[in-house]
Amino acid sequence: MFSLKSALAKPFALLTRKSVMKWANNPIETQNTVFKNLMDEAKNSQFGKDHDFKNITSHSDFVSRVPVRDYEELKPYVERVVAGERDILWKGKPIYFAKTSGTTSGAKYIPITKESMPTHIEAARNAILLYIAETGKADFVNGKMIFLQGSPILDEKNGIQLGRLSGIVAHFVPKYLQKNRMPSWETNCIEDWETKVEAIIDETLPENMTVISGIPSWVQMYFEKINQRTGKKVGEVFKNFNLFIFGGVNYEPYRAKFESLIGRKVDSIELYPASEGFFAYQDQQHEKGMLLQLNSGIFYEFIKADEFFDAHPKRITIKDVALNTNYVMIISTTAGLWAYNIGDTVEFTSLAPYRVIVSGRIKHFISAFGEHVIGKEVEQALNEAIEGSNIQVSEFTVAPQINPSSGLPYHEWFIEFENEPENLSQLTEKIEMSLQKQNSYYFDLITGKVLQPLKISKVKKNGFQDYMKSIGKLGGQNKLPRLSNDRKIADALWQQNLTY
Repeated sequence: MFSLKSALAKPFALLTRKSVMKWANNPIETQNTVFKNLMDEAKNSQFGKDHDFKNITSHSDFVSRVPVRDYEELKPYVERVVAGERDILWKGKPIYFAKTSGTTSGAKYIPITKESMPTHIEAARNAILLYIAETGKADFVNGKMIFLQGSPILDEKNGIQLGRLSGIVAHFVPKYLQKNRMPSWETNCIEDWETKVEAIIDETLPENMTVISGIPSWVQMYFEKINQRTGKKVGEVFKNFNLFIFGGVNYEPYRAKFESLIGRKVDSIELYPASEGFFAYQDQQHEKGMLLQLNSGIFYEFIKADEFFDAHPKRITIKDVALNTNYVMIISTTAGLWAYNIGDTVEFTSLAPYRVIVSGRIKHFISAFGEHVIGKEVEQALNEAIEGSNIQVSEFTVAPQINPSSGLPYHEWFIEFENEPENLSQLTEKIEMSLQKQNSYYFDLITGKVLQPLKISKVKKNGFQDYMKSIGKLGGQNKLPRLSNDRKIADALWQQNLTY
C-alpha cells in the first residue's frame, strides 16, 4: 500500500545524509568554527568575562584560562543561573533545566538554552534519517512508535521550566510523528514505573508497533511483561516491529535476551544522548561506533583516562586523538558548560569520520589494587564467555572484595541469569581469561598472587530491579553501574537477600 509519508522520507533522508557528511568530512574545520562561535557568543557572559574569552583565539589559550571542571566545581555559576540571574554561563537565561540525580551532589540542574535545545532534536531525527538513507527501509514511519521515557510534566524554578531531559524532549516531538507516537500523554505522566509499564502495555498491545525505543534494561522489563501477559514473543505480538532504538548503556549484554524475547533479530540504532548534549549516534548498521556530532554547538576535548588523575593531564582536540585509546570526554557547549567533565570515557573506532563507543565512566571502574578495569572490559569479557552458548544474562555488576573471609582479594561478579550456565566454574574461567587478556595490570596482579581469580555470585530473578526500587531508581533513565570501586551495591545485594 502506497504511503506518502514513507515515500517522502527517503529523499529527505538522502538530503540529510549529504548535509551530515559535509561536516563529517571536514571535522577539524567544523570544530574550529564551533570553538570560535562559542568564544564569541559567550564573551560577555559572567563566565566569559571571568575567563577572558575575548582574548582567547586558540585551544592553548583556552586551556591556560579555563580549567576542567565537573558539576561540583561549576556549581557556584549554576546556582546563580538557577536563582534567576541572566548572562552567567551563556547569554540570557536558559529555557530549561534538565534535572538529574547526581550521586555526590544531590540534584543537578543542567542548563538547556534556545541554542542547544534544537541540537538534541536534530540529532535524534538524523539518526533515523541516516538509517533510512542507508537501508532504504521507511515503512516503519507509518506504524506506531514508542519511546520509554520520563514524565513530561515540568516544574518551574524562577521562571525556568525543569524536568528530566526525556520529559523535556517529549514537548518537541515533530507534528508529523505525533499521531504515531506512544504512549499517550496521560500514560507518560504516570510517575510510578511499574504502573506506567502496565499502562503502556494496555495501550500498545492492540497497535501496529514498528519502532520501540528506550534504555535496554527498561525495555526488557516491558518485553517480559508482554510475554507474561500474552504468552507470545514480542515479534508475534508486533509483527511489523523491526527497529529498536536505544541509548544509555551498551546493548551487547542484552542482545541475546532481546532476540529471545522478540523471537527474531531486529535492526537497532544506538544513540548517545545526555542532559549536557546529544553527542553521537550510529550512522551505519555495519560500522562499529557512533558518529560524533561535531556540528552541534559542542567543542570536544579529550584526556587519556590513565592520565586523568595526574596533576596536569594533557588536553587534546579531535585532530590528535588515536584509535582504541580510552579518553575522558570534556565538552564546552552552547548551553554554557565550559571544559566540563561529564564523567564518560570513550574510545574512537574510526577517525574518518570520527566515531566513538562509550567505554565506561571515569568514576565507574575497579582499581582497588591498581588494575583499573573499566566497563568496556567487563562487558566484553562476559560477551566472549557466553558467545555461542545458551547462557542468557539479564543484568550484572562487578565490585572488589578487598577483605574476603579467606584467601586473597578478588573481583566479585553479581550476575542475574535468564538461562543459567550448566557449569558455573567454566563460565567463570572464560570471563577470567578474557579479562586477563584485555587488561595487563589485572593479569600482573593475578600472576603476581596479589589477587585471586574472580568469583560469581548469582542474583535472584528481578533482584536488580528490586535493588533499584529500594534506592528509588526504578525505571526511566536510571542505569545500574557496570562496576564500582567500592562495595556499596554489593553489600546491599547481600543484605537484601537478593543473591543465592
